Amino acid sequence: MAEAYFKLQDISFSRPGFAPLFSELNFEVYSRETIGLVGGNGAGKTSLFHLLMGLLKPSSGEIIAFGKTCSSEGDFLDVRTQAGYLFQNSDDQLFCPTVEEDVSFGPLNLGQSHKKAIEITTKVLSDLGLSGFEKRITHHLSGGEKRLVALASVLAMEPKVLLLDEPTTGLDELAYERLTDILKRLDISKVIISHDETFLSALTERTYRLKAGQLHLL
Repeated sequence: MAEAYFKLQDISFSRPGFAPLFSELNFEVYSRETIGLVGGNGAGKTSLFHLLMGLLKPSSGEIIAFGKTCSSEGDFLDVRTQAGYLFQNSDDQLFCPTVEEDVSFGPLNLGQSHKKAIEITTKVLSDLGLSGFEKRITHHLSGGEKRLVALASVLAMEPKVLLLDEPTTGLDELAYERLTDILKRLDISKVIISHDETFLSALTERTYRLKAGQLHLL
């Protein structure tokens, strides 16, 4: 039986002064499945990711991640070692001077030795077709290169599930095709927010539309 990585049970969430964004929403992510998530601007797609990662707190309901009910910041610190979150804007994710420093930051933060972190970095960059990028200056990279380096920084932490927020935004055709191929080959769970139906159909097993605080299977 597939392992449940995330279970949202009867989640409600409101921002102060606004109408409820979610109302008794339920959502599950299992091992080795790829799920698409679509919806209009402001529907709450990114907020759903923030709830999964503990960056927002629900007003009611229960978040179960990797078999554990999560409510405190300490609970979610453990979640963040097992779930990788690729931000919509790569510049929000890359903050070190060089590619090698950015990608090795996660493994070092998880307690790996410097030697092991560099080994992981070298392998992940190679897997993504970025061998030789180690000493490149991050802010000099193209948009597509930044997106792949941001993905490398997430994959270096060896997550069980990836949360990808509009991963194709701003990519040229070559980078788009490269990213699609990489994600097809990754044998881990993925939840992908995207407006690109072609991209989602190439990768996902099922897609949900987030509308009026609920998820609807398409």
